[in-house]
Amino acid sequence: MKTQPCFRAGDDGGDYSGAAPAARHNLPDPAGVLGTALWAFIGVATSLFFLFIASYLMRMQSADWHTIAMPWQLWLSTGLLLAASATIHHASRAGRQGTMRTMRRRLLVAGLCMLGFLLVQSWAWQVLLGSRITVAGNPAASYFYLLTAMHALHVAGGIAAWLVVSRPFWHAAQHRGPARAALSVGLCERYWHFLLLVWLALFATMAGLTNDLVRFICGAA
Repeated sequence: MKTQPCFRAGDDGGDYSGAAPAARHNLPDPAGVLGTALWAFIGVATSLFFLFIASYLMRMQSADWHTIAMPWQLWLSTGLLLAASATIHHASRAGRQGTMRTMRRRLLVAGLCMLGFLLVQSWAWQVLLGSRITVAGNPAASYFYLLTAMHALHVAGGIAAWLVVSRPFWHAAQHRGPARAALSVGLCERYWHFLLLVWLALFATMAGLTNDLVRFICGAA
């Protein structure tokens, strides 16, 4: 005599161990999640720097404000940041094309340019401090150190991301496919472009704006 299987109401023969069925077809796209998170961070950081620049412009109107000359090292650091942004763009494009060797070389050059940016920025600080331009006494100098330090902190974060992204390519490159490589380098590229745009805005503000120009723009002249 054969034993008939016993089915409960609504039983379709699936697993009824009590675990919720896996929503395999509704998992979020990792690339979309990471991209959205990065855009959210960029939005917050942009707002922060915008507030700093607005505060800088308002503080310029004070009587104790004395504009400082920008050291020439800042032009060199700007060139290095431009080179880093351009090189990581080419590295990302090489990753999308599947040319991993080219991508690794360009990624290395981009990281070295970004490290050079921080070193030259530190050199500019030393030049100003050697000229007795310190945080105390002149709000223009205080804002210079504040803005460049805030940007350098974000650059350090970009370098940390570069280290995380580039390490697998050198130690276990065979375990990372072209698609995953292109995604990680592309996210790093987006953040570094953001760092370049922020620095250009900061540098233009500190080097190009004067009290007369601000009053003219605000219609107070």
